[in-house]
Amino acid sequence: MKRAAGKPAALSRSAGVTSLSANRDRPDTAGADSIRSALPSLVRVTRAWRERLGDRLGERTFALVATIALELLFLAVLLSLGMYRDAPEVQPASRITTFDTSQSPAPAEEDSGETPPDAAQEQPQPAEVRPAPVRPTPLDIVPLPRPVLRPIPVQPPIPEPVDTPPDDRPRAVIRADRTYGPPDTGGRSRSGDSEIVGTAPDGEPLYAAQWFRKPTRQEMSGYLSTVEAPAWALIACKTAPRWAVVDCVPIDQYPASSNIMNAVLAAAWQFQVRPPRRGGETLVGSWVRIRISYGRS
Repeated sequence: MKRAAGKPAALSRSAGVTSLSANRDRPDTAGADSIRSALPSLVRVTRAWRERLGDRLGERTFALVATIALELLFLAVLLSLGMYRDAPEVQPASRITTFDTSQSPAPAEEDSGETPPDAAQEQPQPAEVRPAPVRPTPLDIVPLPRPVLRPIPVQPPIPEPVDTPPDDRPRAVIRADRTYGPPDTGGRSRSGDSEIVGTAPDGEPLYAAQWFRKPTRQEMSGYLSTVEAPAWALIACKTAPRWAVVDCVPIDQYPASSNIMNAVLAAAWQFQVRPPRRGGETLVGSWVRIRISYGRS
């Protein structure tokens, strides 16, 4: 009889512990349900102790002990309800499941297929993402170019006239009234045409030169400083744009040892001659004959 009574008592204890642990996880509204579920367990415990202690202590003593035990049990239940009522609400991290060893375990496939309603409600909601405020694009400020200040031309000071002593050295004399070189083979065909005075080195007609600007004494004195007067030189040059002459070649000089030919060819780059005219047209690139005479003033 003792063994039979011991097993229900153990089951009652485990059931009581299970109900108390379940009551701790439940909110305050489940207090009445926990008391109702604990009453059958208390009745079974009372019967078990009554059967064990009935023979030893008697009916009155057992009733007194059972009454005190029930009061202490109710007091513990009330105190536990007050403690969990004042405690802050804590979301359960996991659900505790208790089962009786006497019952056969439920198949795992059925439990795995069901989703607890609490877990479905406690799913975290994604945080609301607010779009970043769009900042206005600053306008590109294009700097204006600085005004360019043009320099004011400075007039050079007018040099004062300086008395210079008279130059006794010989100077070049350019005479346009004389013609030298090969004889004139064509002559003038029309009024205003340039005079043909010979044949150029390449076989083209050679025209008499007409000065656009005669060279000055200062321009020629440096080249004729080694020439002994009197002397003259005759050269043929090809006309170029802007009154210039190029490709000058010697024709004749006098005297032969005067070195005036080299001086005139060296100074020819600064000669300015009008190109010849033929039939009312200007013949730039034609050949002209230039004579430079050097004598004493």
